[in-house]
Amino acid sequence: MPCVADWLNSPLSIVQGIFVCFLAQNGPSPDWEKKVTEYFTEKLKENNATNWVPSLNDVPLHYLKPNSLVKFRCMVQDMFDPEFYMGVYETIDPNTKTRVLHFGKYRDVAECGPQQEIDLNSSQMVTSERQTFYCVPVPGESAWVKEISFVQPASQARVSPSTSYTPSRHKRSYEEDEDMELHPSKQKEQHMGNIGDIHGCGEPKRLETEASSGHQLISPNCSPPLDLNFPLPGEKGPACLVKVYERWDSFKVNDTLEVYGILSVDPVLSIVNNEERENASPLDPMECMDTVEEQRVRSPPASLVPRIHVILAQKLQHINPLLPACLNEEESKSFVSSFMMELSPLRAELLGFLTHALLGDSLAAEYLILHLISTVYARRDVLPLGKFTVNLSGCPRNSIFTEHIYRIIQQLVPASYRLQMTIENMNRSRFIPHKDYTANRLVSGVLQLASNTSLVIDETLLEQGQLDTTGVHNVTALGNLITWQKVDYDFSYHQMEFPCNINVLITSEGRSLLPSDCQVHLQPQIIPPNMEEYMNSLLTAVLPSMLNKFRIYLSLLRLLDYSISDEVTKAVEEDFVEMRKNDPESITADDLHRTLLVARFLSLSAGQTTLSRERWLRAKQLEALRKARLQQQKCVNGNEL
Repeated sequence: MPCVADWLNSPLSIVQGIFVCFLAQNGPSPDWEKKVTEYFTEKLKENNATNWVPSLNDVPLHYLKPNSLVKFRCMVQDMFDPEFYMGVYETIDPNTKTRVLHFGKYRDVAECGPQQEIDLNSSQMVTSERQTFYCVPVPGESAWVKEISFVQPASQARVSPSTSYTPSRHKRSYEEDEDMELHPSKQKEQHMGNIGDIHGCGEPKRLETEASSGHQLISPNCSPPLDLNFPLPGEKGPACLVKVYERWDSFKVNDTLEVYGILSVDPVLSIVNNEERENASPLDPMECMDTVEEQRVRSPPASLVPRIHVILAQKLQHINPLLPACLNEEESKSFVSSFMMELSPLRAELLGFLTHALLGDSLAAEYLILHLISTVYARRDVLPLGKFTVNLSGCPRNSIFTEHIYRIIQQLVPASYRLQMTIENMNRSRFIPHKDYTANRLVSGVLQLASNTSLVIDETLLEQGQLDTTGVHNVTALGNLITWQKVDYDFSYHQMEFPCNINVLITSEGRSLLPSDCQVHLQPQIIPPNMEEYMNSLLTAVLPSMLNKFRIYLSLLRLLDYSISDEVTKAVEEDFVEMRKNDPESITADDLHRTLLVARFLSLSAGQTTLSRERWLRAKQLEALRKARLQQQKCVNGNEL
C-alpha cells in the first residue's frame, strides 16, 4: 500500500497507478475516475489525515511542492466558462511507433516524453469538460481562525520548498510575502504540451514576472496591473483558480468551500504579455477569440494565482475550526450534547464579558448576544426570516469606543468587517460587484461577503457632506442588504439579485440613517478615563480557553434547529391580542415579529430549541425595557431617536 508520502506528496503517481491498473483490467472506461475519488476519500478519513494536508491558507506557496496534495479554505468569487480538456489522450513514438495512453485529468499540461508526440487524431482520445472557479480566502476571516487552523503535525505541515524555481529571498509568512517582490524565475525545460489548449509537445514558454504589493502584477510592457480581486481592502493570502471535475453545478458564487486537490504552479500556464499571446499556438481557435484582458484573467501568473485540480470539495456550514465541520455525524452529535450541558454558566460569562465591553450596559449586552447568534433560517417570498440587524445608538462621536467594540467582535466571530461610514468612503468605495465584459469577469465589491459574516457599520464617523451618485448607490445597497438580505450585482444591462446572510451591527450617535430591526440606546454605567487601556485589559483578562468557548457558543447556536409548538403559538397569539387591546396605538404587527425574534434567539442562547412560556415573557420584558429607554432618551433630547 502507498505510504502517506506517496498520496500526499505525489498524488499524480497514485492516480497514474489507478488509471493503468483499471485500463489493464477493464479497458478504456470513465469508471477509473470514481476509484480515484474513493481512494482519496478513504485516505482523508484515516487518523485525522486532513490535518496532514498542507493548506494554502497557511503555508506560503514557495514552500509547497508542485503537484502535491493541498487544501484551500475559500470563497467562490467568480465562475468562469466551462473549459474542455483532453481527459484521455494517446502519444506515439515516431521511431518505434509505440503508443501509450495517458490521463489528462488533474493536469494543466500534457505528459509527453522527448521522443513522443500527441496523436490528435487518435480514436482513443476522450475530450472532457471541467469548470473553473476563481476563489479567494474567506473575506474578513479572523486572525484566530487562521491560527487555530494552522495547528498541524510538524512533519507534514510544511513540505519541501518548490524546486521548479528558486525564490531569491528567505522563506517568509504570507504577511511578509505580501510586501515582497517576486523576482523573475525560469522553469527548467520540460517536454510538456498544454492539455487545455490541445497542443502538441512544443517548447514551454518562459515566465518572467514582477509582483507589486502582493495584489498586483505589472508586466514588462507596462500593461495594467493584475488585480487579485479581493472583495475587502488589505486582504492577504492567495487567490486560486480551482478546477472542478464533478458536481460543479452544486456550487455557486459566494459559497464557502474547502477543497482538496493537486497543486499546479507550472509557469507555462502564465500569459503575462502580448508577446506570449502572439506566440500562442494557432491550433487553439478559442484562445484567439479571447481579449487580452480576458487572457490575463484566465491565465494569470501561477506564482501569484496557483491552480488547484479538485479531487474532493465540500461546501462549509461554517468556518469555525473549533467546531466539527459537519454537525450531523455521530461524533459531532456527542460534541454538541456535551457542550450544551455547560451552556448556562457560559452564557452568563459571555453576558458579563460583553457588559464590561459595553461600559456596564447589560441590556445592550443581551441584545448583542441575540444579534451575534442570529441568522437567516428561511425566506418567505422575498422576506428573509431570522435577520436581526441591531442599531446601537448613543455611541460617542468620533471615539475609539466603536473601534474597540469591533475588535472584541473580531475576537468572537470567524469573519467580520468594519465599514467606516464616511462621505469619502461612500463616494469612493466599490460596494456592489459588477461585471467587466471586456475581461469577462465579476469585479468584486465590499458587499461580496461569505454567509454569516459580521458587518459592523460605524456611523459615528459620518460628517456633513454631499453624496455623489456612487455614494447614493452605496447607501441604497446597504439598505437593501439590511432589509432584504440581498445585493443587486451590476451586470450593466441588468441587475442580478444575490441572496446573502450577513449580520449587520450599526453603531451611531443618534438613530441610524440606515434601516434596522432593533434600536438599542447605549447607557454607559462607567466612563473609563483611558478607553484603549480599559478595552485592552478586558481582552487580556479573559482566558484563551474561555474565549474559545465563547467562539464555539456563538457559532454553534446559529446552526441549531428551532420550532414553536402549536400550544405555545396559540398562547402567543392570545397574548398579542391582549396587548393590542391594552395599547392599540403603539403595538403593531412589527412589534409581534420583533418580539418573536427576540424570543427565538433568547431560547437558542439558553440552549432551548423550542419556545417556552418563560422565554416569551422574558422577551416581552426585554422589549419593554428597550422601548422605555428609547422613550426616555426621546424626552431628554426632545426629538425622535
